[in-house]
Amino acid sequence: MDIVQKYLPLLIPLIVIQLALMIVALVDILKREKTRGPKWLWVLIVVFGEMIGPILYFVVGREES
Repeated sequence: MDIVQKYLPLLIPLIVIQLALMIVALVDILKREKTRGPKWLWVLIVVFGEMIGPILYFVVGREES
């Protein structure tokens, strides 16, 4: 338990960044008319891909109109 308390100040910002990235990516997926690949697949990648999933979506998955 002491280990968790020791590293908690470092983990909280990472968790907040991860959740923010996920929410922004999911909102963008829902608003965007077209993506590279099926939207349901990008939702799964963003939700289960932790930190790298939303980054992958923003770099690869978005299709500019």
